[in-house]
Amino acid sequence: YPQRHAPETRLSEFNLTEIEAMLGSYTKVLFVRDPFQRLISTFMQGMGSSPSFSSLVQEVLDSGQHNASVAWKPLVSLCRPCLVQYDYVVMFGFLRQELGHLLRQAGLPVDSLLLKFTDTQVRWTYSWLSEQMFSELSLQQKKQLSHFYRWDLAAFPFSSSFLSD
Repeated sequence: YPQRHAPETRLSEFNLTEIEAMLGSYTKVLFVRDPFQRLISTFMQGMGSSPSFSSLVQEVLDSGQHNASVAWKPLVSLCRPCLVQYDYVVMFGFLRQELGHLLRQAGLPVDSLLLKFTDTQVRWTYSWLSEQMFSELSLQQKKQLSHFYRWDLAAFPFSSSFLSD
């Protein structure tokens, strides 16, 4: 389908037969990140208009799943892991290990292409940030946020997420 394929072409613009053919011919990789860490990242990058983390969380909760920004929309609704059979699911925090495996599978030289990721530092930093940000939230916001991301938490092994409780 090269004549209809362009960088901005969405999968939904093709019919079911074309979608199945395309998805069957690609190696599909899904990069996932703990939803609470995604919210922290959104806040730290200033992508929301909120002055505090707790007000960003309230903005997320007020928007609802259907009107949510891509920055914080649940991954399950964005990537459809129940419909698309991904060949690889790469977890944020394990990028170095998992990208090395992907590069080897693709027959590419791992050492020359793999950046020096510091996963341990990243995990420690997000763990500390998560504790700080989570403490800003009310009990009601925590419960609502866990409900908002319930399908992501069920679909992916975010066992250490603050939202898992």
